[in-house]
Parts: sequence; C-alpha cells; structure tokens
Amino acid sequence: MRRLLLAGLVALAVLPAAAAAASGAAPLDLETIMANPDWMGHAVENPYWSVDGRSLYYSLKRDGSTVHDLYRVDPVSGQGTRLDAAAMAQAEGPAIYDHTRQHAAYILHGDVFLVDVASGRRVQVTRSPQPESAPQFSADGRALQFRQANNWYSYDLASGVTSPAAVLKFADDPQDKKPDALERQQLDLFKELRENKADKDAEHANEEALAAADSTRAPQPFYLGDKSQLVDTELSPNGRWMLVITQPAHRDDGKAPGVIHYVTDSGYTETQDARTYVGRNDPAPQSLVLLDLVAHKQYDLSTDNLPGIKDDPLKAIREKTVATLEKAGKSDEAKALKAPDVRPVTLYSMDAETASVAWNDDGSDIALELLSIDNKDRWIATIDFDKHALVSQHRLHDDAWINWTYNDVGWLKDNRTLWFLSEQTGYSQLYVKPLSGAVKALTAGKFEVSQPLLSNDGKWFYVRTNQVAPYSYDVYRVPSNGGALTRVTQYGGMDQFVLSPNDSQLGVLHSSAYVLPQLAVQGVQGGTPRDLTNTMKPAFTAHAWIAPKIVEVPSSHGAGVIYAKYYGPANETDALSSRPAVIFVHGAGYLQDVSESATYYQHEQLFNNLLVQQGYVVLDMDYRASQGYGRDWRTAIYRQMGHPELEDLLDGKAWLVKNHGVDAKRVGIYGGSYGGFMTEMALLRAPGEFAAGAAQRPPADWVTYNHSYTGDILNDPQLDPEAYKTSSPIEYADNLRDPLLINHGLIDDNVLASDSVRLYERFVELHKKNFWISLYPLERHEFEHPDSWYDEYRRIDELFETWVKPGTQH
Repeated sequence: MRRLLLAGLVALAVLPAAAAAASGAAPLDLETIMANPDWMGHAVENPYWSVDGRSLYYSLKRDGSTVHDLYRVDPVSGQGTRLDAAAMAQAEGPAIYDHTRQHAAYILHGDVFLVDVASGRRVQVTRSPQPESAPQFSADGRALQFRQANNWYSYDLASGVTSPAAVLKFADDPQDKKPDALERQQLDLFKELRENKADKDAEHANEEALAAADSTRAPQPFYLGDKSQLVDTELSPNGRWMLVITQPAHRDDGKAPGVIHYVTDSGYTETQDARTYVGRNDPAPQSLVLLDLVAHKQYDLSTDNLPGIKDDPLKAIREKTVATLEKAGKSDEAKALKAPDVRPVTLYSMDAETASVAWNDDGSDIALELLSIDNKDRWIATIDFDKHALVSQHRLHDDAWINWTYNDVGWLKDNRTLWFLSEQTGYSQLYVKPLSGAVKALTAGKFEVSQPLLSNDGKWFYVRTNQVAPYSYDVYRVPSNGGALTRVTQYGGMDQFVLSPNDSQLGVLHSSAYVLPQLAVQGVQGGTPRDLTNTMKPAFTAHAWIAPKIVEVPSSHGAGVIYAKYYGPANETDALSSRPAVIFVHGAGYLQDVSESATYYQHEQLFNNLLVQQGYVVLDMDYRASQGYGRDWRTAIYRQMGHPELEDLLDGKAWLVKNHGVDAKRVGIYGGSYGGFMTEMALLRAPGEFAAGAAQRPPADWVTYNHSYTGDILNDPQLDPEAYKTSSPIEYADNLRDPLLINHGLIDDNVLASDSVRLYERFVELHKKNFWISLYPLERHEFEHPDSWYDEYRRIDELFETWVKPGTQH
C-alpha cells in the first residue's frame, strides 16, 4: 500500500450518567463501551446492481463474527433479505456486459458465470478450486475472457470450449539453443545424432505449423527467459495481444525485520518476517513485453523515450549527499548514489495485485500508467502496435511525489479518446485526450474529483467531488464531451456510488458523524433519494452524542485555513473561563477526518464525547498532509514530516485558547499511527506546549518504516539522510519534558513495536522522567480485542486526568 495504514479501532467512551439520563438512555460504563463494536451497528459495504437492474446487493458484517453476509434489496419497495446458503447459490456478483447488452458475466464464489440478459438463463463457466477474476467479453462478443492468477482463458460462447489465451514459460526456448564446439563435433561424427536432431526439428516445425493453422489446438508457449519473473498480464478484448509485465528474477528483497509473537497457540515464542525497511531495497524495476498471440511473436517495449525519463529530479540532493560522503572518506557509498542513465519504472498499482492497465473496448489500443521508481513522474502511454513502441500521451511531474490516489485512467466509447485524473493544476480534475489531440479539462476548480465512472451509454461521467466545501462530498455529473458539472446528490456525506445497468439510477452509500454508511437509491438527474437500509443499533442511536462542529482555524504560517472538528459543551456560555482541552490527531497522514461523512475513528469520536463531559473541549484537525485539500497541502511535508503539521496543531491550540476559554497550560494531545508520530513530534519539538501526550503505535524513526510510503515523502535514507533526521522523533528524544504514554501492539507488522522500544531506550539512556510504555502481546497495528481497547484508553484517560485536567505543573 502507498499510505501509512490507519490507526486501529480503539476504545470507546460515553456520555456520563447525567447526560445519558437527559437523553433518555441508561448510563454506560467504560467496560460496556469497550465491548465488541457490533453494539453500534454495521456499515453497509460493497453495493452492486443485479444483472437486470431490479435489485441491489450489499454485504454486512455478522454480529459476533468476522463473516460478512450478502443481502439483496428491492429498490422500489425497500424490502431486503439476507441470503442464506441456499439463496447464495442463486445470487449474482457485480456484472459486466458485452457491447450489445445481450450477455452479462460475473464472478461468484471465485467462479465465472455467464447470463443471457433477456431470458435470465445462467451458465456456470468454471468450477475450480483456484479463484477466477476480471471477466471481460471479447470485442466481437463471441467469447468470454477471464483470468486465473496471471493466466488468461477464453470461453467460446457457441461451443462452450475454454482454452488458454497464451502459455508463458519463464525459461529459454530450447529451440534457440546453439550447439557448442563439443556438440558440433558430436553431430559431425555421428550420423544417428544428426538424424535424431533432424527428427526433433521436424516435429517442432510441424507442431508450429499445425498450431498456426488449427485454432482448436492449445497455443504454443512463449519463452520469456529465466532472467525475469512474472508480475502481471493483461489480455486485449480482441484476443490479439497480451501485455506481460516482468521484473528481474532471483532478486534479493532485502533483509526483513522479525516480529516476535510471545503469546501463541503452541506455547513457544514464534517469529514472523515483516516488510523490508525503506532504502534497504527499492521496488524492483519492471519491464514490458508485448505478445502477438496470432503471429506468435514477442516484442520488448522500451521506456527509454518517455519524456523526462533521463532527467534526475534529485540531482541537487544527490550532489550534496555525495559531497558529504566523499569529504568523510566514504567513496564507495558515494559511488553507490550515482544517478541511472535512464530512470527505472514500475506500472502504477491500483491495488496490491493489478497494474493500472486499461484496454479500450475493441482491443485496438491500451493505456498504461507508468511511475518512476523515484516517485517524481507519472506517464500515461499507449502502444504503437506497428512499431511495437510506447507512445507517451501525458506526463505528470511532481517535485515532491506523485500522489497515491487520483490516478484513474480509461477510454471513452469511441475507443480513440483517453480519460484520466490528474493533479496538474494542484487539484485532482478530470481530463480527456484524443490519441492525436490535445488534453481537454472536463472539470476545473479548487476541489478534488475522484471515483470517475463513465455511464454505460458513454454520455456522462459521474464523479465524487467536494466542490461545495472541502469537507462536503456528493455525486456530480458532467457530459463526456464537455459541459457543466452538476450536482446529483445532496448528502454532504456521500461515500460511494454505483450506476444501474440502464443508466437511470444510482445506488449511493452515505453517512454522517454517528451513522455508518447506509444505502439509498436516487435518480441520476437528482430528486428525492429513497433510503434502503438502517443498520445502526437502537442502543447506540439512543444516546445524544455531541455533533462535531466544523470550524476554520486560521494559519499563522501562510497556509490559509485549517479545517477542524470541534467538540464542546452544548451551552458554551456556561463554560469555565479557563478549561482543559485535548487535540486528537488522525492517522495515516494522507487522510481526511474533517468531513460530513462517518469518521474512520468512530471509537475515538466517542472518547472525545467523554472528554467533553469530563470538562475538556476537543479539537480534531486536518493538518497539512491531509487529503481533500489539493496537492500543495499534501506535499507541504516533503522532506520535513512533522514540521508543517505541528505548526497547524499549535495554531489549533492557540485558536482554542482565544475562542473557547482554554488554559494554554492544560492542553493534551493524542493519536494513533501517524497521529502517534505527531504526538511524539509535538512533545519533542515543542516541549512545554502540551501538558501530556498519548501516542498509539507511533513511527519513531522513519528509517525503519517501509519504502512505498516513506520513500515517496523523504526519498531514500542513503540519498537524503537529512530528511530522515529532520523528520524522526527519535532524533529529538533529548527534548522530552512532558509526560508521554506510548501504547503499541507487540505483533504490529506495519509500524513495528521496535520503534517504540528503541525510543523508550533512548529516554532511559537520557535519564528522562514521566514516560511510560504499554505493550499488547496479541495486537497488530489495528487493535481488535475489546480488552486491549479498554486498557489502552483507561491509561489515556488517567494520563489526562493526572496531567492535563488539574493543570499539574511539571
């Protein structure tokens, strides 16, 4: 993944007895709230339409289990049903259609199904222990293509025969082997050996001729050599081409740190390998091979001619580091930092398995998104199939790093026009580009466009945007040939949407502060939505939780406005003239927590309620680096993580003091993951500003985090050691003056517990006071066990009660 994983689910907190009584609900104690979060309700997940468009499916977590059940709901009546095992056998998966809309296909329980749309007749195409995926119809509609891992198959609709699209062998072609001197001598000496070789050559030539002339035979293998290994394959809808993505074989992925499990089923201590540290091995460079499946030929696709591929965006940093190393007599290390003549690339990955590759509907062209390994350039390229060469269609350069999101790409229905998202103006916007024409913006403005979806008739794009305000998201639509961007939904807290097969309705997931995502249906031109689900539990909704107020905190550092959620008492006029406060810091870095949607941090939000009822006020800020505010907000932390964010948090503290009667000496801070990192940076880089801090699973030294997140923001540690020293809490350990509580899961394989242990040892050696560490033997990065949530937040609550609330001097 390209982003630091979010802090896990943590302990809840509650309204005290008086407030609970006022709301008509029984008071809740801490242990009740720390019980399994099923008591709150469940989020509706993964909605999709049935093949005929008459039903919507969605999944819902089962109470007391990790199992998710499948539901089907009638969008007209709103009547829904949980599908039992028997009904599941007749269920559908998310469907794709051929260009005539006569046939549909989907994956269900890992197998491929084909449906005649008019009659509803269903044919099971596969029944295998290995899961299939990615069904697509051939351009002529006569075949259904699908993949099993990286092997593609084609199912002929008329004959019912399934055949492999290609056979790949990562070995050298034995027919290409040239005899050495000894073998040539043997052939010269012995007639029998010459005749045997002639027979083998004739048999091979005959097999090739028969395969070329007879489509009923399995295809001949492609030999791709033993120096590369397979990463991904993509089959063209016309069946003519296959793109193969490879990386060097037998590559050393670098030494992996170990995660030690102390509490195990076996009773013995066990060790698990985690991810490699940043800079210990950069991502493997990838190569592209184009296979002509008809002519049975293969062509290497060079990236050497991509614009800017031979530039060195890190030249200034490289020269400074090399000079420092050479001055220190470390010439070997300096030589290792030499810039490559041509920068290596990978295909931008939309997820952990599939590269960002999009064929047009007729298979006549392909769009590839390539990313430089130094994270400074993204190219969208097509292929000249006559010249077997890449053609650059768009280059996006960023002096900091290419974003992890907003990189969608695809084709209009004319098969000759690309569409894509780009941050080239500083905000993610939607663009189109004819292959031989100029780029045209379909949207423009200081807001973010995401989730682009082209209608089935090709006339409209539906997108998610925050055009009204950075914290307010809804579905909008824009004509695919250009025109006005118009609002479709009116939620403010819209999370996801799916378009019906006939382009007439949207299934919409929407949420709010204390309502997890729910499903509704609405017409594509707007109108009144119809709610289809209500999965929240009465015991939860009965409580009068505090509605967070979205506020604007002015920046004293030229950043403009910092959006935040403020939690305070209902009657501010009764507030004390000097009160304690807590700042909550969200995780992930690049995450938006200030919005009208449900927060990822439902449990922390309820803990904020408890803090207010105990006399605190709470501020939750979208500091610089957060998502939703454009490219400059995101990249402000480049080479200086923890610095702009701290400026914003201190501005938040000042705002609380000025506007809400907060005592500047009585402000606490807490957060998890990146929020834990910022808690440590706040105490260590601004000693005395915060009365106490609680850091959950915090990265204390970015040198020990992974490449895909850290390398983007701080470059490689060997190349840019200054950025790591500037950005790591452990480098500021000597500044600890204020109480710090660290909570960490011992089997966290994302942010390793060794980060916190190493920082703790630094405090020990520096003779620091008032620091504590609490380790949880059965917790990973995201806490799962209610007992751990209870213990973690009991400690945080006690920390604030001891050091923040009474204004203890220390």
